[in-house]
Amino acid sequence: MKNTYVLHFDTTNYDKPIVYRLIRDYDLVFNILKAVILPKQESYLVMEIDGDVRQLELGLHYLQNQGVQVDPVTKNVHRNEERCTHCGACTAICPTGALAIERPSMFVRFDPDKCSACGLCVTACPPRAMEVSF
Repeated sequence: MKNTYVLHFDTTNYDKPIVYRLIRDYDLVFNILKAVILPKQESYLVMEIDGDVRQLELGLHYLQNQGVQVDPVTKNVHRNEERCTHCGACTAICPTGALAIERPSMFVRFDPDKCSACGLCVTACPPRAMEVSF
């Protein structure tokens, strides 16, 4: 079973070797799509995690017991074309390349098929053109 999750670390657990135990103890495979790890600050990972359903449940439970907030990506992101100013702020934070600047027009292209629905673009978008639906 493969799912995408956003893992949120707080100021007390951002620097602990927590994630490696998903492989060692739970036989899970993961792919980091995006990571922002900052010293003494809240940090996050966007990860695809793959493995046996029961092991995945145990691994996610372990993360939560370590103080990691685990948010499954079970939502859709879409762009409000009327609000989008094509500033490109969303492209810098998009972990999957679903948002990219087209050259030479400098328009921001949104490919929903590449979108993992992590929601990072929603907070990065100054005109709030990126929207989440559950």
